[in-house]
Order: sequence, then C-alpha cells, then structure tokens
Amino acid sequence: MEGMEVLHEHVAGIDVHRKSLSVCVRHVGADRRIRQEVRTFGTMTRDLLELRDWLQAERVTHVAMEATGVLWKPVYNLLEDRVQVLLVNARHVKQVEGRKTDVKDCQWLAQLLACGLLRASFIPPKPQRELRDLTPMRAQLVAGRTQVVNRLHKVLEDANIQLGAVASDILGKSGREMIEALIKGEQNIETMAQMARRRMRAKLPQLRLALDGRVNEHHQFLLEILLDQYDGIDHQIERLTARIEKVCASFAPAIEKIVEIPGYDQTSAQNVVAEIGIDMSRFGDDEHLCSWATICPGNHQSAGKQTNGRTVKGNRWLKAALCQSAWAAARTKNSYFGAQFHRLAGRRGKKRAVIAVAHAQLKVIYHLLSSAQSYQDLGADYFLELNADRAARYHRKVLESLGYTVIAPGADKAA
Repeated sequence: MEGMEVLHEHVAGIDVHRKSLSVCVRHVGADRRIRQEVRTFGTMTRDLLELRDWLQAERVTHVAMEATGVLWKPVYNLLEDRVQVLLVNARHVKQVEGRKTDVKDCQWLAQLLACGLLRASFIPPKPQRELRDLTPMRAQLVAGRTQVVNRLHKVLEDANIQLGAVASDILGKSGREMIEALIKGEQNIETMAQMARRRMRAKLPQLRLALDGRVNEHHQFLLEILLDQYDGIDHQIERLTARIEKVCASFAPAIEKIVEIPGYDQTSAQNVVAEIGIDMSRFGDDEHLCSWATICPGNHQSAGKQTNGRTVKGNRWLKAALCQSAWAAARTKNSYFGAQFHRLAGRRGKKRAVIAVAHAQLKVIYHLLSSAQSYQDLGADYFLELNADRAARYHRKVLESLGYTVIAPGADKAA
C-alpha cells in the first residue's frame, strides 16, 4: 500500500482478545514519514481507561477494531465519546501472507484505517442496543417454556393421562387445575372432569376417559417440578416484557405502524425493530434492507445463468421474527399476504412461499418507517385483478378438463 493517499493522519488499530488488547498507534507526519508504536493493555476497566488516556495523548482521531463476539463492547463503550470508533467485519479484513501475529494484526488495521480502506459496521444507538439484548433473551425463554410444556405432555402420557388429546392447552385454567389435582393425589375422575370450564364442559365424556390413568408418586414429583419451572420462566418473561415496553417507548410510533401489517403483533414488531431500528436512511432502498436481512434469494450466476437461489445465513433473531410473522400472515383470510402465500405455495412449496411473504412484508416495513403513510392492504383479489385474463384462461382450462363447457359472457350476442 505504499504510495496510497493517507486520509487520517493519527489513527489506531486494536486487536481485541479476552485478556489483552494489542494496540498500534500510527502517525503520518507532514513529510509523509510514518511513526508508529505498539503497546499491549489488559481488558480490565482500569486498563481500558489507561488506553483511552494514551490515545488522547497521542491525538488519535480514528480507531479500528474487529467485531470479535462481544469482546469489543467494553472497549467501544469507553472510547465512543472520545474518538471515532470503526467496528469492522473480520471477513472484510483479509490478512495477507505472513501477517499472523496479534501485533501485526493491529498494525494492519491501523494501516488500512489510515488509507480509508475499512468499512465500518453499523452500531445502533444505545436504546436499540439495549433492545437487542432484551428481545433475544425473551425469545429464548419462550422457547424454554415450550420445552417445559412438552415435558409435561411426556410425563402425563407416561401416566396414560391423555389430557393433551382433549384440551388444546393443557395449562389453560381447566387443564392447570386438573394437573394440580393430580399432583395432590386426586384419583376421582369425575371430580377432576368437573373442573372443566366453558367450552371444555362440552368434552366431559372425552375428559372422563382421558383422565383415567395411573399416576404414581414419581409422576407427581415430576409434574410439580415442571409446573414450578414453567411458572418461574413465565415470571421472567413478564419481567422482560415490561422492560422491553419501557425501552420501546421511543419506538412506539414505528411499532404501531408495523402492527397494522397482517401477521404482526406487538411482540413480533418489537423483535423486528430491535434488529433493524427505525432509521431507514442507512439502507439505500427496500431491496438493500432485504439483502442485509438475508431474506431475499441468493444471487449466484455463472456464464449468465442462475446457479443457486438459496438465501444465505444472517441475523437469526431477525429472520426468525420475519418468518414467524409471514406464517401468521399466510393464515390471515382476505389479505394480500395470504393470497400471495397460497399463490406461490402450490408451485414453489410452502417454505419458499413463506420467504417470499417475509420479503414482501419487510419491504412494506421499510416504506412505512420511511414515510408518514399507514398500511393499506391490497386485498385477497389483488392477483386475480392484476392478471384477470390469465386467471380466466386457467380456470376455463380446468373446467373444460372436468368435462364442462364454458361460454364466455357475450358469446351468444357475438354469434
């Protein structure tokens, strides 16, 4: 890189590790002579403050470091108010032959930074960073709660209590009361069946058969442990949700817009905002956002031919939120997204159809957050109206294949 133009005269490159930081400060003088110094610091707060003071004394204006797990966060938090910190993707900083030691890594970062050859990764503002910590934790707890429910099913079935075959939710008010009765040693089937409420009372004959099992002390112990575990996770989810609502106060208008889209509720909207934020200006357009979210087909071409259209791996929390909302939208009647799903699922398969719906929904989110518009559904008949002639030809062909004779409107007059 000799002879390249220098954009930043006082820079630093930091190679981050769990127990140490290798830091190279690089200066380019007016006579184009380069002076650099390498030091090693610990990762304790006192060490990071010492690093910050050294960088200020050296008049460093820009700092670059690789995004290494979460190890970069403490360094970033202490430096972001004093210098411009560039967090770079390690895949974009390919090491040339011979650059293997940590000292050379930080020197290489400093050299690339001085020449303006590093592209900074997006670091969201603090409220969004907090939200990114909270929403995945809630998603993991919800998944853990589902596992507990599955274990409850397993224990009940082991005791031949077929409650899950009758009740859609074994931990609803009725099912919960019956399980608690089993834990306490209740053996009277009629007494437990009479605990059914509302619509469950229409299933009393099936309940009497389902509750006729053999529950022993071992089953009672397991059921009690699992119920306690379920309640503990449920309480943690409630606390997290309350905290998320508080952090989301500044994002409320954006979340209200997203909730208008079929398939989205408060939780899924919060999950999406946590990952993409509400400032769409950092994305060039809606296609750029979909590409960043890896919710669009892959673009692999060779000799002018498409060889692979698979989506690539990306942010799993964002992708999960988008796909879950797309599945919900696919089951929404009389909606554009429901029609889009059923239109594609027949010939492309359900999984590809869901990705297409998620792609379309993310585009809608981009435009909603980029403007003052509100969501207006195009309706389930949009595709029929868009291709009315082709739809008519298709349905006419289907009817004729079944032996019907189809006469177009106005055909008699024309004859």
